Amino acid sequence: MQLVGIAKAAEAAPLLESKRTVSYSHLATGKWINHVAGSRFPFNWSINPYRGCEMACQYCYARYTHEFMELRRPEDFETRIFAKVWNTSEFRRELMRIPKSQAIAIGTATDPYQHAERRYELTRRMLEVFATVSGHKFWITTKSDLPTRDLDLLKQVANRNVLYTNFTITTLDPDLARGLEPKAPTPALRLAAMQTLTQAGIRCGVIASPVLPGINDTEPELLALAQQAKTHGAQWFGGGVLFLKSPTKEVFLNYLDQDHAHLAPRYQATYKQSSRPSREYHQQIEARFDAIRNQTNLGRRATPYLPPDWEQGQQLSLPL
Repeated sequence: MQLVGIAKAAEAAPLLESKRTVSYSHLATGKWINHVAGSRFPFNWSINPYRGCEMACQYCYARYTHEFMELRRPEDFETRIFAKVWNTSEFRRELMRIPKSQAIAIGTATDPYQHAERRYELTRRMLEVFATVSGHKFWITTKSDLPTRDLDLLKQVANRNVLYTNFTITTLDPDLARGLEPKAPTPALRLAAMQTLTQAGIRCGVIASPVLPGINDTEPELLALAQQAKTHGAQWFGGGVLFLKSPTKEVFLNYLDQDHAHLAPRYQATYKQSSRPSREYHQQIEARFDAIRNQTNLGRRATPYLPPDWEQGQQLSLPL
């Protein structure tokens, strides 16, 4: 079969480094900032500096994206990591074309602070550009403690732009987290990182996603997580129910067979005809989150704020 487009680029990508079963490659990219269609998201644009994610979360909905590169084994997503070829001038040009009224989310398909970031620092390079502009709105979503490395830049960005950071934490149980997210930092490390950021003035919240029926969805479990989030400086708390389709479905069901065999029949039945549980279950979980937010005085979403050096409509960037 003749490969074209991104599949052809992935096939030709030079190998940068190999770590055990994980390989890292450079991947040319035609565009860094991509438009997000639809109105159900609180952002209009997305950035993913890497393709693939070594954290290997059993529930990751983005595994299918490797199929665009003709990498069809489910494990390819966590073992074939592509670092996009950085170009500061081109990235800045793309950013300058984004209307300041429209939000940009970093980390919608892969974690911007995954392990590869320690080597290639693509997220840090983006922050260096963000720190030279004003009047934008940025969202960062991660399940890493690595953002503390970039505290200096995050503070600069937040002083001139609206900056929100979501920490994804599915459970406080370190053993459950290790099974669900084999190579992600522990929940305790993520909470500590969030506290470091919030103490420095960075606005943060916790996203308890995905909510997994029969695994992490009880009110006591979610309440305990929300309380810890509050203690560590979170301003908002939310989450969504597990979305499951191929190839993630096969990966997650295999995980259930090994770690939660008693729940496997329930999931097989629940996700047989749909990629989501019933409307009733969604409503039950949403009501649970509402009750927990009321108890902990956490918001449903980030609270708008005006940065001290905000200059709406005026670009304070370095020359191209």
